[in-house]
Amino acid sequence: MTPEPSLRGARDRRIAELEARIRRSSAVGVKIPVALTAILLATALLVLEREETAYFFAPRSPVDLGSEGQYRLERLESNSYAQLHGTPTVRGAFWRERKGTFVLVGVLGTPIVVRRKALAGEDWQAGRVPPQPDQRPFAVRGRLLSAQDSPQYRDALAKLASLGELTRPPEGLWLLLEGERPSSSFGAVLVSAALLIFLLVNAALLWQAIAQRFEA
Repeated sequence: MTPEPSLRGARDRRIAELEARIRRSSAVGVKIPVALTAILLATALLVLEREETAYFFAPRSPVDLGSEGQYRLERLESNSYAQLHGTPTVRGAFWRERKGTFVLVGVLGTPIVVRRKALAGEDWQAGRVPPQPDQRPFAVRGRLLSAQDSPQYRDALAKLASLGELTRPPEGLWLLLEGERPSSSFGAVLVSAALLIFLLVNAALLWQAIAQRFEA
């Protein structure tokens, strides 16, 4: 016996409704883990960029750490813009990057090591004995970091400290990155802004997916 047209239509509508609900539930099930993964990834990257972003908003006027015999080491603060005048240590560490040759050299009477570009007369080739750093007193401005906040330099800082030319307070050594002003971190701010937008978009998608799950 053939079903009545009205019954057949009701059955078809019910089947279509169930199929739509299955498709919607399946899509929601995919959206939730994808959105959660995106949120976790964006959060992790924001954490990695937090110091760079924070430095962009640091005061533009450098903290004066003083000069020979009058250092103000109580002003040391990681991730700040600072300046000092001092006499370099006799020994330093040299290495090459795409931008040229760089030097790590300590400041006598302080726990501070300066990273700067090699000067004229400090030419060095890998595999050769490094020259003595330029011994003229110098003034320098840049980004100040504690050794804990600059892990990529930790071994080099420890090696320089072992030579006995630096003071080493209980809180450890410090690194001054010559020429790095707060404004140089603008790229990090753009990256963090993009990551934050990405995080918020995925949070909205997650909220929408959860709401749809409860409606289903």
